[in-house]
Amino acid sequence: MYLTNLKISNFKSYGELDVDFCPNVNCLVGNNGVGKTNLLEAIYYLSFCKGCRGGGDVPNIRRGEEYFAIHGRYGVEGENVQASCVVRKGMPKQMKWNGKVCKTLGEHIGRIPLVMVSPQDQEIIVGGSEVRRRFVDGVLSQTDRVYLDHLLQYARALEQRNRLLKVFWEEGSWDEGSISVWDEQLVRHGEVLRREREHFFEGFAPLFDDYYGWITNGHEKGVLTYVAESGMPLAQQLAEARRRDRQALFTTVGPHRDDVELTVSDMAVRRYGSQGQQKTFVLALKLAQFEYIYRHGGVKPILLLDDVFDKLDMVRVTQLVELVGSDRFGQVFITDTQPGRVEGIFEAIPQVDHLIYTVEGNELHPLTN
Repeated sequence: MYLTNLKISNFKSYGELDVDFCPNVNCLVGNNGVGKTNLLEAIYYLSFCKGCRGGGDVPNIRRGEEYFAIHGRYGVEGENVQASCVVRKGMPKQMKWNGKVCKTLGEHIGRIPLVMVSPQDQEIIVGGSEVRRRFVDGVLSQTDRVYLDHLLQYARALEQRNRLLKVFWEEGSWDEGSISVWDEQLVRHGEVLRREREHFFEGFAPLFDDYYGWITNGHEKGVLTYVAESGMPLAQQLAEARRRDRQALFTTVGPHRDDVELTVSDMAVRRYGSQGQQKTFVLALKLAQFEYIYRHGGVKPILLLDDVFDKLDMVRVTQLVELVGSDRFGQVFITDTQPGRVEGIFEAIPQVDHLIYTVEGNELHPLTN
């Protein structure tokens, strides 16, 4: 699957844009602040029904306008399909697939597999446990709709249970039966989440090992470990934590509290890893994500590389582009601030089909083919 055409209206800094892309490597070059990442975020919206930087939908509407619209045409096994996202102030977000409105956003997620690597991904390493869980849940949600449904149902039950805890505190009351209703829902869906996450790491860890070894030339070994809070059944955890939950006013145990440990030489990369080791972890995680989604879904995800060349030498940059431009990967979008560097990369690897656009004033101009 690859994006052949993108049309944008009133999205972030863009007024109107209509641009075609090639099925292999597409480069967007230009100074900071000219709209390169905004363009990638529009592509991201068509896969995940939301932006890659959070903050809701309405702030992405261009200043002074009432709506934004993003339309993408994709080539899939010789046929064309179209995805659309329209956001209007004061109205529900609308996603369409081949002109048909999606009843739920979950119905659409997974149709256009996509992996994005950006500077914000450093948070996977240095941020809180919720960032790492979000990464795992994001990969699984693209490959397993049943998992996505359990994840959404668990989140709803968790929200209701936490709300009930606050109501009991405000009213000075307690109803064991009401809490038990939501405990049953958390157990029903939460046990599935933990089981599937553990199974996920069995297949994902070897892929991560391969890419981490490639990036470091085998000089280091990174390790991923899924860490659940306790080995006991979730129902027992919830029962034992009720007194603590009443005091904290939120649910203190469950898969929404689990984490992923990232280590090199038995040391936590989050605390002791160098910038280079942390960047290596991010790249290996994201490339492994691509591989995992492809193996489980049979479709090569679109790969977005936003400003990933920083702190990488020219040799490593060229190797990375040669890798993602090979038959092993599919369509790739790369942003960079240095046109000369990008042109130099493809002079070194002329066999990689590519298209370079310069971005200036929220307009795209072909630089070379």
